[in-house]
Amino acid sequence: MSRRERIDERRAGAATAERSTTREILRLAVPAFFALIAEPLFLLADSAIVGHLGVDQLAGLGLATTVLQTAVGLMVFLAYGTGPAVARFLGAGRMGHAMAAARDGAWLALLLGLALAVLGWAFAPAMIGLLGGSGAVHAFAVDYLVWSMPGLVGMLLVFAGTGALRGLQDTRTPLVVATVGFTANILLNLLFVYGLGWGIAGSAVGTSVAQLGMAAVYLAIVLRRMRHEGVGVTPSRRGVLGAAHVGSWLMLRTLTLRGAILAAVVVAAQQGAANLAAHQLAMTLFNFLAFALDALAIAAQALIGKELGASRAVRARELTGTMVRWSLAYGLATGALLAGVAPWVGWIFTPDRSVHEALVPALLVLAASQPVCGYVFVLDGVLIGAGDARYLALAGVLNLVVYAPLIVWVGASGIGGPTGLMWLWAAFAGGYMLARAATLGLRARGDAWMVLGAH
Repeated sequence: MSRRERIDERRAGAATAERSTTREILRLAVPAFFALIAEPLFLLADSAIVGHLGVDQLAGLGLATTVLQTAVGLMVFLAYGTGPAVARFLGAGRMGHAMAAARDGAWLALLLGLALAVLGWAFAPAMIGLLGGSGAVHAFAVDYLVWSMPGLVGMLLVFAGTGALRGLQDTRTPLVVATVGFTANILLNLLFVYGLGWGIAGSAVGTSVAQLGMAAVYLAIVLRRMRHEGVGVTPSRRGVLGAAHVGSWLMLRTLTLRGAILAAVVVAAQQGAANLAAHQLAMTLFNFLAFALDALAIAAQALIGKELGASRAVRARELTGTMVRWSLAYGLATGALLAGVAPWVGWIFTPDRSVHEALVPALLVLAASQPVCGYVFVLDGVLIGAGDARYLALAGVLNLVVYAPLIVWVGASGIGGPTGLMWLWAAFAGGYMLARAATLGLRARGDAWMVLGAH
């Protein structure tokens, strides 16, 4: 064989491997993307149905969902912790241990869900009061929050079940469950709110029933696979505590993210109503553009956990490189698109010119940061998949330390109007996200996160 033929053969082999990698990533990422849309649709459906009851009811819904979203956001580690653990055992060929990890994750979700539900029932009036609710708005918010507590238990079990299936390299089933659950949610809400006349409480009951139904489906799937592998229902104390330990680090990571976003909201509020409204729109677009990257990060969690469990370090590196390239390309494309539509996109949401003027420079900063955001989202998924939760938490604290003087300066400067919001987004998208990119990139370049084997 000539030298040219050998080169052509190597190129053909590399191209085949790249196509295989692409198919593997898309097989997980595409269904994950559509499943991610389901939870916002739950909230949109509730808002649309409750909104026709009256302004006080809609305002009460807003306060109640703020509490619920905070709790749910902090508990997302149940998916992020269970998935990589299951994937690692799957890669190591230890299906029994994989299903035991899924079982222990479900038990942790149940225990946390019950604890949060009890706290919610007991302190719902106080929590709504702290958010500024009063009069009829307070009463409606408490009604919705109290009747949402059973659904909170269901949602945490859904997190654990979704994580288990992702770890088993299955993102299609969560998509089906989410689609059916969303449809049931709308029908039940219409029945309870208007058919039975239960008002805002009926919306909470309908959503709770839908979420508990989704949880039941996941539990049935996990239990069937547990029986197939001969795994008992009784939880392992060591397994539950281990999941809680990893979860505590992931919760700290999430708290740092929430802290960075909350600080930006506080400063935007200081700049006036127009800037606060523009900031809300910019953050909405930031979250919307992150959906595809979240799906890629979920694929990274499942694939990296599996490859490290199988002790295939080279393959894990290849997958990481491919997903990073995709994220950068996505960031460049969305950044260019966002920059192009920035002068006009505000009209979709509001006719107020002062909001438009503040929004445009903020969106231009966000557009410039999109490649960095893509890089951050994917590497975050890679390190979660590797089980590197402790590093992610500590790096999150360091990122806040870098971000704090920037956002404090913006707030203390007294700069308002479009310039003020531009500097706020420069601090968040430029300072905070760059700090995350640096800490994640440095970790990914090394080998400390690449722990091979089942544990």
